[in-house]
Parts: sequence; C-alpha cells; structure tokens
Amino acid sequence: MKSMEEMMKAAQAAAETIQNQMNEMQVKLDSIEVEGTAGGGLVKVRASAKGRILGVSIDDSLMKPEDKQIVEDLVAAAFNDARDRADRVSNEQMKEMQGSMGLPPGFNLPGLG
Repeated sequence: MKSMEEMMKAAQAAAETIQNQMNEMQVKLDSIEVEGTAGGGLVKVRASAKGRILGVSIDDSLMKPEDKQIVEDLVAAAFNDARDRADRVSNEQMKEMQGSMGLPPGFNLPGLG
C-alpha cells in the first residue's frame, strides 16, 4: 500500500506532465496555420489554430470605393471562417492529446475551457 506522501508525489508528477503537454500543445497550435475565405476566395484570412491572425488578402477586383461595404462584410466573414477552422483544428488536437494521455473522450481538463 502506497503512503499518502507517495500518492501526493505521483499526483504532482502527473500534474506537471499534463502542464508540460498543455504548454507544448499551445506552441503547436500557434504553429498550425488555417485559412478562412469569403466571396469565393476574394478575401482570405490566415490564422494560427490558436486564433492569432497572420494575414489578410483582398483581391484587387474588390478595391473600388463603391465596394467598400462588400469588402468589409467579406473580411468579417473570412475572419469568422478562419476562427471556425482554428477552433476545429484546436479541438481535434486536444482530443488527440487527451487520447494519447489515456483520458476519456470529453474529459475536461482544468484550464482547458
């Protein structure tokens, strides 16, 4: 039978391992790139899977003053598409990590939201 001290040390080691893996996951998510598009590709937004915006591309054909509102709407739509893609990639990566740690699907680690 393990002593309380041994169990506490094991729990601390497990917590440190999980924290290290979470830190590695955050770095990995920031290095994975997704692209959101709108207007059939006329507006593109590149983002990290962590949600950091990396760049915006707007087709030259949209660069007319009378199209300003359309461009603004397409940029917003492309940002939202990029955010959705980033969320999906992030969720997939978290499921993979939890699976590799032997955690059941849907298990919510504290601090993972």
